[in-house]
Amino acid sequence: MKYSNSKDCIILHDNCTTVLNSQDFVSRIDLSFLDPPFNQDKAYNEWNDNLPPEEYWEWMREVCTKIYALTSDGGAIYFMQREKNTEYVLQCLGDSGWTFQNLIVWKKKTSAVPGMKRFGKHYQIIGFATKGKTPRVFNRLRIDPPLPADYKQVRENGMYVTDVWDDIRELTSGYFAGDEALRDAEGKRLHKQQTPIQLLLRIILSSTSPGDVVLDPFAGSGTTLVVSEQLGRKTIGIEIDSHNVKLIQNRLAENREADDVSRYFKEYICTSDLEAIWGVEQSTSIKPCSSKQLTLFESKQ
Repeated sequence: MKYSNSKDCIILHDNCTTVLNSQDFVSRIDLSFLDPPFNQDKAYNEWNDNLPPEEYWEWMREVCTKIYALTSDGGAIYFMQREKNTEYVLQCLGDSGWTFQNLIVWKKKTSAVPGMKRFGKHYQIIGFATKGKTPRVFNRLRIDPPLPADYKQVRENGMYVTDVWDDIRELTSGYFAGDEALRDAEGKRLHKQQTPIQLLLRIILSSTSPGDVVLDPFAGSGTTLVVSEQLGRKTIGIEIDSHNVKLIQNRLAENREADDVSRYFKEYICTSDLEAIWGVEQSTSIKPCSSKQLTLFESKQ
């Protein structure tokens, strides 16, 4: 079943495998973000989260293969998973044709899983790969996080984003999730695994241009759609759970202040051609990095 908030933002209520196998699905995808069920025996309304491991990873391989066939040359995929499944993610991407680019470590800011026989787990991984060796789009974003305690000189123009993302807060810790977490009238979380808009903002800005097509085959709470629409990208979300589909529709219609990505524009202000990458005109009093300064800084790299 198809729902559409606009011609450039579509929600499909269906199983992603069924949709991806459909002959009348889109002919071109430029970026896909995969945040599937992790097969941890969680209580989903319309999905068995306790598949035999070999069946689960065969399913993931099928999804990645179908997306690969629909992706433009040089298009990107970002596949998020638990750290213990890193080898399976990389094998799955390789088996389905993708070219590995980076293993991104998303370090959590407020939560860690303690271990009795091993070190506590404090991050998730995101496999970044492309269709072919060379990305069709890769925007080298610059951020300016606080200086570490042992740094003596202030950065003139920030720093390039690396493969360790420790500046984006997760929303799975209820007390720290802030206004962004979707809640009912009693304050109860409506989606326990809601992805933060900052995470999708960085992914979409890095690997797409305005007008590109973004796919989320496990749309969940709709973060990918919310961010893509604000950045002038076309977006398709597939979601099997009718409750989540309604949640996404309401979220897109509400235009919540907590979902406004424009407040993060300043974090990337030292990025060359940021306004063109962002895709939607921003009004800001923040002084951008001058092209002369940026050129001089980059020449030292």
